[in-house]
Amino acid sequence: MAQETKRQKQVGQLVQEELSDIFLRMGFNVTEGGMISISSVRMTPDLLEARVYLSMFQIPSPTEMLARMNDKKGEIRRELGNRVAKQLRRVPELTFFLDDTLDHVFKMEELFKKLNDEKDKQ
Repeated sequence: MAQETKRQKQVGQLVQEELSDIFLRMGFNVTEGGMISISSVRMTPDLLEARVYLSMFQIPSPTEMLARMNDKKGEIRRELGNRVAKQLRRVPELTFFLDDTLDHVFKMEELFKKLNDEKDKQ
């Protein structure tokens, strides 16, 4: 994968900040007893697509939540367009992805804990 340009990073940061505020106002950040946060936003080189990586903590069914987010994609994009119209020529298409790095971290911690417990028993 090619290195992100400075402009891609700047636009990604802008989109992430605005989407975080939109999620807060729409009530997506705390839902179903869990939390949703935007871990990162990666822009394509032409700045026409924003790949939004969502981190979900204690959400019972992350795939269902991702489907709900995709259902609301038009509404979210419209709100984003209202906010960034003066900074960007075109509002990027939004594509949501599940960021499961937190799950991997918790699994690794659990495995290390088991290994340490077994080591202590010996």
